[in-house]
Amino acid sequence: MTRSTGPARLHHALRAPSATRGNALPAGAWWLWALGLATAASRTSNPLLLGLLVGVAGYVVAARRTDAPWARSYGAFIRLGLFVVAVRLVFSVLLGSPVPGTHTLFALPEVPLPGWAQGVRIGGRVTAEQLVFALYDGAKLATLLICIGAANSLANPARLLKSLPGALYEVGVAVVVAMTFAPNMVADVARLRTARRLRGRPTGGIGAVLQIGLPVLEGALERSVAVAASMDARGYGRTAQVPPAVRRTTHVLTLGGLLGVCAGTYGLLAAQGAVYGLPLLLAGLVAALAGLRLGGRRSVRTRYRPDRWGVRAWLVAGSGAVVAAAMVWAGAADPDALRPGVVPLAAPVLPLWPAVAVLSGLLPAVVAPLPVSPSDSKESA
Repeated sequence: MTRSTGPARLHHALRAPSATRGNALPAGAWWLWALGLATAASRTSNPLLLGLLVGVAGYVVAARRTDAPWARSYGAFIRLGLFVVAVRLVFSVLLGSPVPGTHTLFALPEVPLPGWAQGVRIGGRVTAEQLVFALYDGAKLATLLICIGAANSLANPARLLKSLPGALYEVGVAVVVAMTFAPNMVADVARLRTARRLRGRPTGGIGAVLQIGLPVLEGALERSVAVAASMDARGYGRTAQVPPAVRRTTHVLTLGGLLGVCAGTYGLLAAQGAVYGLPLLLAGLVAALAGLRLGGRRSVRTRYRPDRWGVRAWLVAGSGAVVAAAMVWAGAADPDALRPGVVPLAAPVLPLWPAVAVLSGLLPAVVAPLPVSPSDSKESA
């Protein structure tokens, strides 16, 4: 009896709990995981690794997606990725490609261009090599979009704005107000059009738009005044006194840190900048975080129920970082495996240990809390 309770207790301890308001993962953890996958996708054009990244992101989304409205955006990002691949192939066919090729598929009529457009052509010979190169290039961008779509489907946007640093709370308030008013205005337009249709009045045309627009603008103005009054009553916009030296230091650290983050990100995405990209990115992040920390001193507000980063949140964020770090390391150690050539044409090969590193991105499907559907919550109640 004792032998059977040991594995049962271990399984109960490792099993992911049901998601509640208290143990739900912070939105930043999902975004760090997705950005890690996107960084890995930017370092390779191997279609097998890109497909593996898409499969990992899709499986985690299917396993941990909730029934919230924003969780339905993943399918739209997949369709957007397929559209990007199609557009890249069409551009390659119509505008040509610098990739040389010997396997001619067909030829289009070539449009003569003036001398100042040297190096650009429209139409001409289309080869299998240039189409494969365009397919690899489009698949990379599509995978980036799909990884970002996974973060949009898993992270609660309201909790993401709530976790902004104190120095950026005005931005968070503005975004929350915009996200609140946009659906209300759409609902007002639909309500007014329905009312006009029931009264037998036209709902299309310039005249109908002008007659509908005025009540919508009046309703939006009334809501803006009400929200401004409620925000003023709750103390929004009030700041603490900060010495001028601290403000100047905050500006220098924040601006310098953001420039370092941009330069480091460009270095990571570029093929030749992997050496300086990561140190510059880390230095920029440290400087930006220090600037935001100092800038938060002028905020006198408190945060209700702040998100807590537990072990599961760090595991989710760390799995994305592991995937990104392994792909960057693999790109420096064996670049040919991550960027298969198209001249001559050859089938891509799946590198073993980068593929295993990508599979570590499946960890959120195991450790993240299980979403609870509304029917399950009613039954438990």
